[in-house]
Amino acid sequence: MSDRTSPDSISADRPPVKADFGGWLFRHRTALPLPIAAAILAIPARNDVGGAALPAAGVAVTIVGEAIRLWGVRHIGAVSRTRSERLGPLIDSGPFAYVRNPLYIGNMLLWVGFALTARLWWLAPIAFALLAIEYHLIVRWEEQLLIQRIGDGYRDYMRRVPRWVPRFGLPSESVSSVPSSVASAPFPWSETVFSERGTLMAMAAGYLLLWLKARF
Repeated sequence: MSDRTSPDSISADRPPVKADFGGWLFRHRTALPLPIAAAILAIPARNDVGGAALPAAGVAVTIVGEAIRLWGVRHIGAVSRTRSERLGPLIDSGPFAYVRNPLYIGNMLLWVGFALTARLWWLAPIAFALLAIEYHLIVRWEEQLLIQRIGDGYRDYMRRVPRWVPRFGLPSESVSSVPSSVASAPFPWSETVFSERGTLMAMAAGYLLLWLKARF
């Protein structure tokens, strides 16, 4: 979720967003890629498929995905890990100035990269499509929640910034015409890496398991 708001800014007369399938997926989003991970580790692949270029491309895609995540986490902070509906100030800096859901985009690239690294090139588009559908449902639910709690500030943000396809332009394009409480500076890199430690450790474990799979 790319936005946060303080409890004081939530209007008491706004009813909570009705829980639906998107909300359920949001609360369980960490477990959603587990079937993909199981397939990557369990499905055998010939070590000569794609030569050295395929796993190299996979590692590159994975690095890009994690770089996007780190950039996003540096601006949004640890709230990106929440499983609740807790929000904070509207974030429209860093990658959030170009696309509303950079963390989910980074996640999809991570799993595409792992599939390519495992030489399962055919699994990469399947993983991307499955995650794209799941994240789209989550985002639609998140948007209802954010519109209800932030109101015009988030509607203005939606008009300025695309949901999935980044729009690159002048920095002035990211300036909102609706006053909002926006974080003035990104988090320090030390806090960013600490907040992202779970993903970094999972990546390291994943590549270790892929190395063991290739050897045995």
